[in-house]
Amino acid sequence: MPSEEGSVVRWLVCGATAGLAVDIGLYPLDTIKSRMQSKQGFIAAGGFKDIYRGMISVLVGSAPGAAIFFLTYKYINGQMKQVIEERNALVDAVSASLAEIAACAVRVPTELCKQRGQVNKNERLTLICKEIMETKGIRGFYRGYGSTVAREIPFSIIQFPIWEALKRAVANKKESGRCSPLEGAACGSVAGFIAAGLTTPLDVAKTRIMLTKNGPAPGILSTLKEVYTSNGVRGLYSGVVPRVMWISGGGFVFFGAYETAMHFTKFLD
Repeated sequence: MPSEEGSVVRWLVCGATAGLAVDIGLYPLDTIKSRMQSKQGFIAAGGFKDIYRGMISVLVGSAPGAAIFFLTYKYINGQMKQVIEERNALVDAVSASLAEIAACAVRVPTELCKQRGQVNKNERLTLICKEIMETKGIRGFYRGYGSTVAREIPFSIIQFPIWEALKRAVANKKESGRCSPLEGAACGSVAGFIAAGLTTPLDVAKTRIMLTKNGPAPGILSTLKEVYTSNGVRGLYSGVVPRVMWISGGGFVFFGAYETAMHFTKFLD
């Protein structure tokens, strides 16, 4: 099983590598998912055209967001294990939840700009940022922060304990007692598939809130109610197929890139 040891620099580098790998590689699926969940509908939002629109914002925010996540996750996980000797899902869940809160401080502004770029054909990133700053100020870049955290925490509470448990199960069956990067990636893919499917309604709500330009940001519950009233259960799970594909494939790439980077950066400890 991969060592829990590491340094701050190593966690930052490996987290940044994982974030860039998954966001660049699977961006088209994310664009399709966002357009399916948008209020104007898939075709009106752009369909399959220009599926890399909004990519610049991802390049800016992906690396630092993932780096902050893994730094926080590993640090808190290590501190909790000093108090709770036996490794359990609660430690992984709490660590992942706090890591998401920290990472969202960087992730939300870039996600906001990215999603508006994905569904608005005539808006460039610079114009999107300028409009937000002029009309809402810095606070405007954090529209949907609460809904994003509300989506990410349940997602991570499901994903990371499953990932860690699967890795332990695989490692226990090997003489070396360690998972390979490929095995860690496969475990991440399974964990991501399960977590993505279960949290799709929260993702739909988060997307709708972020794409609402005028007036105060609607609440999560009111948004979910509106979606259900308009489109029923089907509406709550709009985009579930590309989301599950994206997160499952993303889990393989994300955790695989992280484990591989950890393997080759031991010199940073």
